[in-house]
Amino acid sequence: MLVRPANPSDSSQWAAMRQTLWPAEEEGEHEREIAAFFAGALHDVADAFLAIDDSGRAVGFAEVSLRSHAESCRSTPVAYLEGWFVDEAARRSGVGAALIKAVESWGRSQGCTEMASDTELANIVSQQAHRALGFEEADRVVCFRKSL
Repeated sequence: MLVRPANPSDSSQWAAMRQTLWPAEEEGEHEREIAAFFAGALHDVADAFLAIDDSGRAVGFAEVSLRSHAESCRSTPVAYLEGWFVDEAARRSGVGAALIKAVESWGRSQGCTEMASDTELANIVSQQAHRALGFEEADRVVCFRKSL
């Protein structure tokens, strides 16, 4: 398995994995965001890494950004794991850990001394994966919305 920065030829595989992680309501949404990323216009993602298996298929991705702050972090900037996904068939084989290692290296190269992430309260598998790779829980938040 190889972990490397995403390139334009990865767009369709990356979009399919994003759709699994974040089901889009609008068709083509992920493809448009990936095109914006490669055009330098997707500001929520500074870099993206793909895990490629021995057959050349993408089996996971990690998207990272630089944030000025994150819950319980004491430094700035903070490398922030915006998205992290591994195909179900490739889980528990080191793919997720390899992606996190690439993001950690990227963060250090950006001058970061801390990395942060988040997951849904109900996503126990993600919480366990984060803890297994050295993350410690910083806080729990309940978000609200109100239509105006």
